[in-house]
Amino acid sequence: MSSATIFLGRLIGLYLIVIALGMLMNRTRTLAAFDDMARSGSWMLFSGMAATAAGLAIVVGHNVWSGGALPVVVTLAGWAALLKGIALLLIPGARIADGYRSIGFERFFVAWMIAVLALGLWVTAMAFGMSISTPRP
Repeated sequence: MSSATIFLGRLIGLYLIVIALGMLMNRTRTLAAFDDMARSGSWMLFSGMAATAAGLAIVVGHNVWSGGALPVVVTLAGWAALLKGIALLLIPGARIADGYRSIGFERFFVAWMIAVLALGLWVTAMAFGMSISTPRP
């Protein structure tokens, strides 16, 4: 397993855990923030730029489609971030808000966050369970 896969797996996994727990513990604030952000062109632009940059960094540095589940999940996370970033840059905020409503984000908030938490725990366990091998001379 490459050191990039392990590093990105650890980063993505821990990020998902922290985000899911933070959102679960602050449901009202999280939902209000999502609603406010969807109405704010500035926040949509900033979020789109950040997600695009993160996604591009992973896709350019780690576009790996073989070698087990972890490398593929890391690559999929990069592509998901890139596509989300582009969507946030191109799609009006009201349509983004409609999208969140259509998938039942508020109604099934706890289920969505538990799914994110479970994914984060799995990625973290996989990434920390891997050892970084040093190259032999």
